[in-house]
Amino acid sequence: MELPFWCLLLLSCLQSLSAHNDFFTSTGQMTDLLYTEKDLVTSLKDYIRAEENKLERVKRWAEKLDSLSAAATQDPEGFLGHPVNAFKLMKRLNTEWGDLESLVLSDTTDGFISNLTIQRQYFPTDEDQTGAAKALLRLQDTYRLDANTISTGDLPGVKHKSLMTVDDCYELGKIAYSDVDYYHTELWMAQALKQLDQGEESTIDKVTVLDYLSYSIYQQGEIERALEYTKRLLELDPEHQRAKGNLKYFEFQLEKQKNAAEDVSHKQKEPGKKETAEKRKKPKKVSNHLIPERKKYEMLCRGEGNRMTPRRWSRLFCRYHDNNHNPMYVLAPAKQQDEWDRPYIVRYLDIISDKEIERVKQLAKPRLRRATVHDPQTGKLTTAHYRVSKSAWLTAYEDPMIDKINQRIEDLTGLEMDTAEELQVANYGVGGQYEPHFDFGRKDEPDAFKELGTGNRIATWLFYGTAVFWYNLFASGEGDYSTRHAACPVLVGNKWVSNKWIHERGQEWRRPCGLSESE
Repeated sequence: MELPFWCLLLLSCLQSLSAHNDFFTSTGQMTDLLYTEKDLVTSLKDYIRAEENKLERVKRWAEKLDSLSAAATQDPEGFLGHPVNAFKLMKRLNTEWGDLESLVLSDTTDGFISNLTIQRQYFPTDEDQTGAAKALLRLQDTYRLDANTISTGDLPGVKHKSLMTVDDCYELGKIAYSDVDYYHTELWMAQALKQLDQGEESTIDKVTVLDYLSYSIYQQGEIERALEYTKRLLELDPEHQRAKGNLKYFEFQLEKQKNAAEDVSHKQKEPGKKETAEKRKKPKKVSNHLIPERKKYEMLCRGEGNRMTPRRWSRLFCRYHDNNHNPMYVLAPAKQQDEWDRPYIVRYLDIISDKEIERVKQLAKPRLRRATVHDPQTGKLTTAHYRVSKSAWLTAYEDPMIDKINQRIEDLTGLEMDTAEELQVANYGVGGQYEPHFDFGRKDEPDAFKELGTGNRIATWLFYGTAVFWYNLFASGEGDYSTRHAACPVLVGNKWVSNKWIHERGQEWRRPCGLSESE
């Protein structure tokens, strides 16, 4: 059986989707879904036109019979006295109404339904929807965005502003609720309620939203506010059984708290029980080195990290770099600048062309798979919630441009590429991130790169328009723990990076060992 041309095109498009899942982890692959949806809209419009044509025919039939029956019922006997009218009545009821029935029952959905059925198997899953929702919550926390800012689409640098409906806000709140995340449940149910109060129409009613809202607030220990929302719910639905029960429970708990507070106050008034000035002192400000790493990470993403002192800054320079007169860079040295001092990081400017970037993306896109990390327990690769992206590995023998890029890295760093890992290309999805991590294997991970047989990751080269380079290991082979780094969640846009992890083997004469641990 031959497939129609549009089917062949569709199937060829779907073949590129069939091997993938976790759409939310890669913006690059999500673009395919836009074209899939566009094709479905075209198919839907064809179905609508077919339905409209069918209805138009039924409408014309109804209008014709309406006028005919109106005239005929004025004088039924006189009308049927005409033999032609009698014949046509028999014909209509015996044949034409049957034809009309067939027309009404005719299925114009075949084309649309078959198209939808084919494509549905490649649609995003519940996991994708949940992943995208959690990404929004992650962005909200990292960049300290309020729910209204996100709902109204007022994000910095956006080109295509998009508003969230009550249903969207409610869905986010429900996903947070199912994760026992009452903080975000409150934020998004409150936003849904706000938009309902402003008159937005929705299939979601205020009672349902208030039910979630009051409970999530109660779970955070704010019984008084939970009580207020419960009272509002009961004003709308006085017979809501759960709310009636909650009302009594909240009032009981508040009375209990009030009595407990009075007891404490009474005891403090007793002789010798007065609170001392020492106890009333404000808590000391938390030192920067005591701030949890997650908070530091989020602060850095917001641009609130530590600034380099002027003295340290004065020791950073920019230069033209030819790596000890490498023949490739003697006449056209690379632009190199010091990016950081501890650890020492250098940046290379204008080091990869737009043409090369597009070619790398073109080669990587059909191979993108959910990015993995090394499991320190097993030494094997596995997916992780703290790395939300998709990656692909490109080998030098597949395309001369990849070979050329690898050679460029070798020429500029002076390190052997034969033992390095293949060029990795990563595309970050909705709120895509890579939380703080090391590139090298630590002492408690002896099997991290055992299967490669090339030793530890001595250095990292990272392209993102420009390129940065740093050593993960000291010359002694000990890991440099100051190289811990991260990728901030993508707030707006589409992020592509490419990296080369360079290993120890083959560098023995290119970077001789040091004598001290931190050398």
